[in-house]
Amino acid sequence: MRITKLGHACVRLERDGATLVIDPGGFSEADAAVGADAVAITHEHPDHLDLDRLHAAASAKPGLEIYTHAQIAAQLRQESGLEARVHEVAHGDTVTAAGFEVQAYGERHAVIHPDIPVVTNVGFRLPTADGALFHPGDALTVPEDPVSTLLVPLHAPWSKISEVVDYLRAVAPTRAVAVHDALLSETGAGVYAKNLGRLVPGVDYTRLQPGTETTA
Repeated sequence: MRITKLGHACVRLERDGATLVIDPGGFSEADAAVGADAVAITHEHPDHLDLDRLHAAASAKPGLEIYTHAQIAAQLRQESGLEARVHEVAHGDTVTAAGFEVQAYGERHAVIHPDIPVVTNVGFRLPTADGALFHPGDALTVPEDPVSTLLVPLHAPWSKISEVVDYLRAVAPTRAVAVHDALLSETGAGVYAKNLGRLVPGVDYTRLQPGTETTA
C-alpha cells in the first residue's frame, strides 16, 4: 500500500489501482481528494471535512463513495449537487471501500475543553500485507487489534506530548507517521521528533512533508 501524506491530517492510500483518501479537510490541498475512488471522514471539524474538496472529488469521479459516521452522512445526503454514494460506519463495522477492507474503531473526539461539545469521531484501520494501518482522527483510540503503521496525530489543541508518547506506547506500532501537524512550526516538529525518539525508541517515527510517500 502506498501512502501519500497530504496537508495536515489528510492521507492518500493507493493499492492495486484503487485510491482511498482519508480526511480531506480545509488544511489539506484543494485537490486532495480528486482522483479518489472513495473518501473516509473521521469527524466533522473543518480541518478534516471540507465540502468544496468533496465536491471536487465527486465531480472528478462519478460514483465516488464516502464513508463516515451517521451525523456527517445525514449532512452529506442533504448537500446540494454532491453526486456521491454516502455510507454510514460506526465502531465495530467492517466495510469494503474501493477494494480496501476498512474497520471502524472509536466513537468520540478527544476533549478539547469542557466548554466545547465533544463530537463523534471514528478511526479507520486497514489491514496491509504486513500488518495494519490506523488513522484515529482526533482521538487516542487504541484498537483491539494490532497496528503496524500508526498515523499519529502529532499536535492538536486537545493534546500534549506526554499523551502522544503514552499513545504510541499503548498502540505499540512498528512505525508511526505523523499527521495532524499543520499548526506546528518546523522547530516544534523537531522538538517532537527528538522527544518521541528518546521516549518511544521501539517505534520507527517519521514525519513526511506534504506530497511525499511511504509504504505500508
